[in-house]
Amino acid sequence: MSPRKAPVSLLWGEDAFLLRDAALRLIGPEVQPREIEGSEWQGGETADLATPSLFGEARALLVTDCRSLPEAAMNELAAYLASPVPDAPLVLCVTVSERGKGPAALVKLVQPVGQVHEVKVARKDLAGWVLARAKVKGTELAPDGAAALVDALGEDPASLDQAIDQLASAFPGERVTRDLVAKQFRGLGEQHIWDLCDKAFGKDLAGSMRSLRTLLEAGDDPLMILGGIASRLRDLMRVKALPERVPLADVAKSAGLRFDWQARRYREQARRFTMDELVDIHSRIVEADRALKSGATDDVVLPLLVTAIAGERALV
Repeated sequence: MSPRKAPVSLLWGEDAFLLRDAALRLIGPEVQPREIEGSEWQGGETADLATPSLFGEARALLVTDCRSLPEAAMNELAAYLASPVPDAPLVLCVTVSERGKGPAALVKLVQPVGQVHEVKVARKDLAGWVLARAKVKGTELAPDGAAALVDALGEDPASLDQAIDQLASAFPGERVTRDLVAKQFRGLGEQHIWDLCDKAFGKDLAGSMRSLRTLLEAGDDPLMILGGIASRLRDLMRVKALPERVPLADVAKSAGLRFDWQARRYREQARRFTMDELVDIHSRIVEADRALKSGATDDVVLPLLVTAIAGERALV
């Protein structure tokens, strides 16, 4: 079930891309919301919702990563939600870990006056989601093409969404079938490594081990896998070194990322580690590289490294 329009909405789920997409659809294309991350809350954001625009534009506020809201923001939200403006949407998004739930404090604030909704797409529903996404974008994607895209790129919605755009550019006006997907995304080791990194640095141990197993069973070069992990680590260290207040566009530029959504995701992942922990992971990667080149087996070295990254108690 999709969230309905309401003055106040709390959306929670495992994927930040899906959350933001659902939030923007709730607000509607006719409204340009003010968008901030929870850690960037300055105070007075809810007052803007109640202040009429000089030119009569509709107001809306989208707050992402609400787990990082400061205490002052929670107090301001509590005061605002006592009497929210009915025609100025406020959407709060919370990214949770696998099998996580919406934060109790925010749920308690929002439920009396708005809606609380989980946003997710199950693995078995991803191909259908891709088909619907392609239709919205005006791309004719065959059902077998949608399934092939999920098989090729994995379960990351942001990557799948970007892939639809690539297919539309590569095959304008054509019905995109499984064969065309294979033609466009031939040699997908890097895509699968990206998925592995996303899960490992997202602290999804079970998911990262599944991704690693898929790569090893497909015969991917273990040093290429290790190189992909090292590359993601370098990106996260660059992001971690930037102040939290730096806008996402500047984060992307400073870290050498192509998209703002990458900067958003990498910032979320970087927050799960201290800089010392990231440095420790770098040392582990160096050790893994030395071990692989000395003849150690990839089915021992790489699982140990991935466990060290994704495991909750790995870096102690």
